[in-house]
Amino acid sequence: MIDVVVLFFLFGLLAGLARSELKLPAALYESLSLILLLAIGLKGGEGLAKQALSPLLPQLGAVIVLGVLQTLIAFAILIKLGRLGRSDAAATAAHYGSVSVATFAVGANWLMTRGIDFEPQLAIFLTVMEVPALIVGIMLARGVSKDTDWRALAHESFLGKGVTLLMGGMAIGWIAGPEGLTPIKGLFYDLFKGALALFLLEMGLIVSRQIGELRKRGAFIISFGLLMPLFSGLLGLGCALLLDLSVGGMTLLATLAASASYIAVPATMRLAVPEANPALSLSAVLGITFPFNIMAGIPLYHYLAVQLAGAF
Repeated sequence: MIDVVVLFFLFGLLAGLARSELKLPAALYESLSLILLLAIGLKGGEGLAKQALSPLLPQLGAVIVLGVLQTLIAFAILIKLGRLGRSDAAATAAHYGSVSVATFAVGANWLMTRGIDFEPQLAIFLTVMEVPALIVGIMLARGVSKDTDWRALAHESFLGKGVTLLMGGMAIGWIAGPEGLTPIKGLFYDLFKGALALFLLEMGLIVSRQIGELRKRGAFIISFGLLMPLFSGLLGLGCALLLDLSVGGMTLLATLAASASYIAVPATMRLAVPEANPALSLSAVLGITFPFNIMAGIPLYHYLAVQLAGAF
């Protein structure tokens, strides 16, 4: 059975393809993004308040390596097989080495709806995995150059809206703890699924606008948008197995690895690699990878996680 939030995405997609006048006000879309990011951070922080932080350091190191590895592999594929220029290949690879908050939110909701628990540090993994791909992507595009404005880049990477909201929410959840968060759970916990449904409605409308760009780019970008998340998802499952995560944690880390950024990375790449064509990467990310992950990828990653957990 298709999750109701995915039905909202399909509704937005079909409405956009039919050229409906439907659209969400920009202020509402921004507000929904803020609520979702803070809610994810708060839930992660609440879970972290119940455990020690020092054992997490090796896990954080592992997911950083995972993000770097994905970026390098994607870059090699785009250069060798896709024959993209260096800047376009590096920018697109950075999208696929980074992560999508919306895909994470859908994955977390998919698990919670089915009563499947996952480790609270997955919210920290989400935040940590945003940045390494950005840095690697810029280095691949430009190399280490004295012309690179590292201060501006660091500000965009570490203090961008998404990372700031996630880290801030996590800090609040960790400091307040479960009891301190009780007064605001109605907004950030109980309404989470409704906010996610409206957010995905707008995402469906956005994706519908990328279909024309996909027609221009041909079979390679479509194939890459489907196969790269599958490969990255397998890497994520392998990493989760090494970290001894639960089935829910394995599913969500695979989902994170398979996702691709369409917020933090485009903003940073516009600053650092302005010659790269954003339509190329966004058409693959939003036109192919995002819909695939939320409709078919997450159940597939869970199935594989169950099989791996049973085998080991």
